[in-house]
Amino acid sequence: MKKTSAIRFETRVPLSEVMRSNPTMIEAGASVAKAARAMCSEEVGSVIIMEDGRPIGIVTEEDINCKVVARDLRPSTVQVNKIMSTPLITVSADKTVGDAAHMMVKHKVRRLPVVDTADRVIGIVTVRDILTVSSEVNDLMADLIEINREELVDVGMCNRCSKMSDDLKRVDNVMLCTRCREEENLA
Repeated sequence: MKKTSAIRFETRVPLSEVMRSNPTMIEAGASVAKAARAMCSEEVGSVIIMEDGRPIGIVTEEDINCKVVARDLRPSTVQVNKIMSTPLITVSADKTVGDAAHMMVKHKVRRLPVVDTADRVIGIVTVRDILTVSSEVNDLMADLIEINREELVDVGMCNRCSKMSDDLKRVDNVMLCTRCREEENLA
């Protein structure tokens, strides 16, 4: 059996736990300059493009840089619906972080608007949101492993009998010699 060293993280976390509610939205006919101002004031990297109350696309910082700035166009003269990414890929609010991560990989996107059962946008989840969950879970796991780990220590003093030993092991965060571990049936 082949072992992998892939980092695992909790994927069953509901999206509602990590998504940003009330994402920044703008009408399809708005200018790129207006979208950029909205992103700056909200401190976000994207705006969802709306038409007749429905989400139809998304504009990101990268879209503005590559489709407007790099082409030396004036942001105040370009409409967001001309540079938006469409069709808009969304994820249902009842899905999990794992579901969203799989969708991001499949569709090669870094942001997913979260929709309710009526397809209304109620939030947005980003790769950063998912990585934050992953990082927190990994940190907790590392702490739990450290607390419960037995590790070999070359030389030192047993915390129970206070004798020097060249075979100390950490047990429940206490350094024990062979004899004290045997007394505890831990050897």
